[in-house]
Amino acid sequence: MKQISSIRRSSYKPLVLGLLLFLFGFACKANPYSELRYLPETYTPLNVTVKKVETAKYALPEKKAIYAVIQTSQGDMVFELFDKDAPYTVQNFIDLAQGEKEFTLRNGQPQKRPFYDGLTFHRVIENFMIQGGCPYGDGSGTPGYKFADEINARSLGLDKQKIGQVPYYMSYLQRYVTQELGIRSQKEFEDRKEELESNFEKAKGLSVMEVLYRLGYRYNEVVQSHKAIKGALAMANAGPNTNGSQFFVNQVDTPHLDGLHTVFGQIVSGSDVIDKVIASGNGKTTIRRVLIFDRREPK
Repeated sequence: MKQISSIRRSSYKPLVLGLLLFLFGFACKANPYSELRYLPETYTPLNVTVKKVETAKYALPEKKAIYAVIQTSQGDMVFELFDKDAPYTVQNFIDLAQGEKEFTLRNGQPQKRPFYDGLTFHRVIENFMIQGGCPYGDGSGTPGYKFADEINARSLGLDKQKIGQVPYYMSYLQRYVTQELGIRSQKEFEDRKEELESNFEKAKGLSVMEVLYRLGYRYNEVVQSHKAIKGALAMANAGPNTNGSQFFVNQVDTPHLDGLHTVFGQIVSGSDVIDKVIASGNGKTTIRRVLIFDRREPK
């Protein structure tokens, strides 16, 4: 009997150990804040083409690049366009500017003309940015289509930043945790406030890239993205992958926009025009014309 009892006890120990390991493994898998869900998007680069050769004479930097000159009622701004780092976005901007891309407005009739001519900088905020490209002048307009972001979150360092250590991403962390817990009403929010706060603390260890990915932002690991610094030319949007025609130019650095907006150019001259546009107010500065100069090395 002693022998039988001994055998039972010795077989019982590994059984308990196995059960504990299983439960531990299950707990780890069930913890949404200890796993990596991020996956990079499949991405094939585009060779940007400038279909119309600009005949106007304009003093440009010596660097071989594509330049956009945004002529406004407050003066001209010259931008280098990042055709290697945001090619689909740059191609869209060029084609709209040169009248090479069809767009559709509220009347439902397809049009094909220089899109930006005559539009205004409808939204300007001091110590932030100037925004243009809305066909209706109120921020509600699109060209009748949307296209994806072109952002490499790793190249921006967002995979290294813990979201709990970056205050300006806190609203995205709160949104994510609320979404993860399935909270859909103010009452649920109040009833589960303690649980929400506990999960919020646990989620602070996730990277900025991981949280933004879980909120629907998609990133590739092919391009080398640029930060939203002073003078950056970037796409305005209404959330992930909702780019169209609207763009903004930074008056100051805006690190809180990294990973959220595709930066596709940088101002090289005319920074004072940004200040003038802001001083004039919303809708007071008109885009007269956008000129595109292809100064890349011939192939």
